[in-house]
Amino acid sequence: MLDIKILGSGCVNCNLLEELVKKSVSNLSLEAEIQKVTDPLSIIDYGVLSTPALVVNDQLLVSGRVPSLEEIKQYLSLTKDI
Repeated sequence: MLDIKILGSGCVNCNLLEELVKKSVSNLSLEAEIQKVTDPLSIIDYGVLSTPALVVNDQLLVSGRVPSLEEIKQYLSLTKDI
């Protein structure tokens, strides 16, 4: 099962990233736990200076932008076995 975290304050882009991640998980028929992390200190612990950010299995994959649906699907496909 994938452990996915969306890091951000809850802004429009953070919410968009969450929607795209949920759609990607569904399209790929993956088992995943998706969490939103809004606490600034927790976000800094990941080394993130700009949100939104995507963390999968404790690995920071994207920060400071919203990746495309296809890009997210590629990330999830690559990390599902880690």
